[in-house]
Amino acid sequence: MLVTDRHATGGRELADVVARALDGGLPAVQLREKDLPGRPLLALAERLRRVTAERGALLFVNDRLDVARAVGADGVHLGEESFSVEVARALLPQALIGASVHAAAAATASRADFVFFGPVFATPSKAAFGPPQGTERLAAAVRGAGKPVLAIGGITAGPLDAVRAAGAHGIAVIRAILAAGDPGAATRALVSVLRDW
Repeated sequence: MLVTDRHATGGRELADVVARALDGGLPAVQLREKDLPGRPLLALAERLRRVTAERGALLFVNDRLDVARAVGADGVHLGEESFSVEVARALLPQALIGASVHAAAAATASRADFVFFGPVFATPSKAAFGPPQGTERLAAAVRGAGKPVLAIGGITAGPLDAVRAAGAHGIAVIRAILAAGDPGAATRALVSVLRDW
């Protein structure tokens, strides 16, 4: 899953970069632009809904249940300070629900359909959550979660073997695709490695 950050695209239009990644085989996008107010966020969500729908990919919206509902997103992703999973299910009964966790116990306790666990490796976007968790903690989260766990934080083509060995069901990335000179090629490289999982 690609997690968006329009500040990581090198000045390129976010929806265009996402479209190129989708053309490279990206299966899912999470719109995560926390600093955008309602109307611009909705406009971006509508644009991403069009490009994901055209290519058969999933669209998730981070935190904003109203925006997810308005654009017919496939799901929402909740942070630790977000709405509860129960509230999200009540408002969006058909949606897939993801949640971010930073400890194995939180992965086990989460009632979401899937969780992001991290940061696994060092990355600027997750520095506020403390030092990297590493693959041993990722493996502990996978063992106890009872649901799919996606690794996030510093994930690139380099450490994917260690992430796979820890049992992660997949990965979530930001800069590995958004900052790439060719987002389609970067996506194809990641997808080709993940195809064997």
